[in-house]
Formats: sequence, structure tokens, C-alpha cells
Amino acid sequence: MKVRGQWAYLYRALDKHGNTIDFYFSPTRNARAAKRFLGKALNSVKQWEKPEVINTAKALTYAIAISGLKTEGKCPEATVHRQIQILEQCRRGRPWQAEAVDPPRTRFKTLKIAYATIRGFEAMRALRKGQATAFNLTRDIRGEARIVERAFGVGVSALAESIAALSEALEQQTA
Repeated sequence: MKVRGQWAYLYRALDKHGNTIDFYFSPTRNARAAKRFLGKALNSVKQWEKPEVINTAKALTYAIAISGLKTEGKCPEATVHRQIQILEQCRRGRPWQAEAVDPPRTRFKTLKIAYATIRGFEAMRALRKGQATAFNLTRDIRGEARIVERAFGVGVSALAESIAALSEALEQQTA
């Protein structure tokens, strides 16, 4: 995607089930950006969730990044790196993916605005894929709204609301 006429790149980490682990939006596509993204993705998973295999595109930057993370101890030494032909299926239906015509929503003025927009799309995609069902305590649209509020730091968090609801239920039982 372009931001102020300059190309910017979206890195996405998926687990073996196709669920999004993390994403990173960068103005550069080099080994430093790949290492920063992979380090961020590896930090976001628990120790027992660390991957045994990492599949990446055939770009040399990923091999450099993974070997650097292994030497720093941020990536397990036993992790296998496989370079495969990546089919760009994940881009299908992306509003920022410019086709023959450059629609207004693909023209971002700053990286911050582009990142916020992508973050919104990624949150909606996670909801649609059912990735957030563990956090949807009420199993309805209000629960999904709370998840979105938490993702963007607006409104009351689902945890605070759950505690308030439990407290209220306990008060009613004791009365």
C-alpha cells in the first residue's frame, strides 16, 4: 500500500490454523524490519506456543532475521525455517489493496492513520474468524463490542464489566 506516495509493507504472522498472531506495518522491507516484526510476534506468544516451524516467503531478509533472533535467544534454536512460495490469498478483499483504480481509502497521509485503519480491519477479521470467542463472555453482539473497545482502548474493558456483573449477581443472591 502507499502512504504519501511511498510504499509501506504489511507483515502478518499466522498460526497453523490461519489465526492472526500479530501484524506489523513498516515503511521498509528489509532484514531489520523483518527481525523487528518476527521478534514482536515471538514475544506475543507464550513459551510453550513458540513455533517449531516458521514458513516465510522466499525473501532473504527472513532468513537473516530468524538467524539473528536465534543468536539473541529470542527464537528457539530448534525452530526450522522453511521458505515457501506464498500465495497472496491473505490480500484478497483488502480495501487498501489498490487495483486498476486507486480508491480514496487506499490513499493514506501518514503511517499512523494507515496503521490504525489496518488495526481495525485486523480486529474485525479476528472477530469474523471467531478468534476472540474466549473473551466474549456474554456470547452476543455486546460482547463483540466490548472486545473491539478493548482492542482500541476505548470504553470500559470486558474484564471490568464482568467483575461488576459478578459483584451485582452475588449481591442479589445474598439479599
